[in-house]
Amino acid sequence: MVTEGVHLSNGGPREPLLEFDFTQEDMPRLRVLVDQYAAWAGLPEPRRGDFVLAADAVATNAVEHGGGSGRLVLHRSPGSPGALECTVSDSGPGFASSVIPELAPGLAGSHCGRGLWLTRLITDRLVITRGAGGGAAGAGANGVAGVGCDEGGAGASGGSGGSVVVFAMWLPG
Repeated sequence: MVTEGVHLSNGGPREPLLEFDFTQEDMPRLRVLVDQYAAWAGLPEPRRGDFVLAADAVATNAVEHGGGSGRLVLHRSPGSPGALECTVSDSGPGFASSVIPELAPGLAGSHCGRGLWLTRLITDRLVITRGAGGGAAGAGANGVAGVGCDEGGAGASGGSGGSVVVFAMWLPG
């Protein structure tokens, strides 16, 4: 499910777990940190591996299409069910959720949007918003022509301000 402009928090205060500014060189460390904090927050395998994969996909998108760097923030949201939430922001041109292909990228002729397409499939919630003056995540996420592809740019929002991509997975219990 992709929702634009809606925050994932279910009303209560969110417990911050990790804030990490990153570039391409930081990607291996980002994956390790996300895995460690997700384990600490109680996200079991194999969902934890999917969470790390989604964080890597969105952060990579921020680096490649959102200005070369980004910021990742992990939160634990309270409630029933609680959720582990990842926010990735960047300072790129921004994009709309409509750039995420419905079919697996490559099947309909486009090779764009694989990371966000996969993130949409493996997470419980996905929210994409425009950053304010260069957002804080690349949940994060991205691209000059749509998701960073030079294949027409349908759905790209243009201008500046960055993207904020937030995804979440429900915690057990």
